[in-house]
Amino acid sequence: MITYLYWFAVIALIGGVIFGLGVKAQQWKAALALALVLALVAWGTYYFRLQQVFVKRYGGVMTISVPEGQRHLAATWKDDNLWVENYDPQTNTCIFSEYSKGNLLQGRVTIKNCNPWSAAR
Repeated sequence: MITYLYWFAVIALIGGVIFGLGVKAQQWKAALALALVLALVAWGTYYFRLQQVFVKRYGGVMTISVPEGQRHLAATWKDDNLWVENYDPQTNTCIFSEYSKGNLLQGRVTIKNCNPWSAAR
């Protein structure tokens, strides 16, 4: 829901710029250029900063997929980044993958000879 509110506000702001500069002031080039800049800044801000913050703190929506051939084990938050643990039965490894803001700096930890379904003794 918060994501929809964010984009509604962005679209309203862009519409206001186009209406105010383009329709009222007849400055169409400036209106379209400013609208494009606002759209790019809003997209970049959402993608690189706000997406995971919205999901973690305000109940936003985000979808990730388990890679082919792996099984999902767990997920946890560290600060505003999501860490996902998957198991690859082909290589017998557990893989912790970080989904950071904008997927810019993704951490990855691999544990070899990891079998999460073996009996604990």
